[in-house]
Amino acid sequence: MRLDKYLKVSRLIKRRTVANEACDAGRVSVNGKPARASYDVKVGDVLEIALGERVLRARVTDVAEVVRKESAGTLYEILP
Repeated sequence: MRLDKYLKVSRLIKRRTVANEACDAGRVSVNGKPARASYDVKVGDVLEIALGERVLRARVTDVAEVVRKESAGTLYEILP
């Protein structure tokens, strides 16, 4: 699954266009390297998202095309 779509489906970022813009601006990295929106997300990848002053780190635990709102948090685990 594309990185921008994964960020939207997992609800780490609210809209896919915002996720795409964040990737283009270099605010999203995967496994320590800047990633494009077209990057193919795999289980075990570590995502780092710069949200203003804060950096959110999350490990991908599952990749699903469609997720219910209640179970979106099961697609990743937040890292310290």
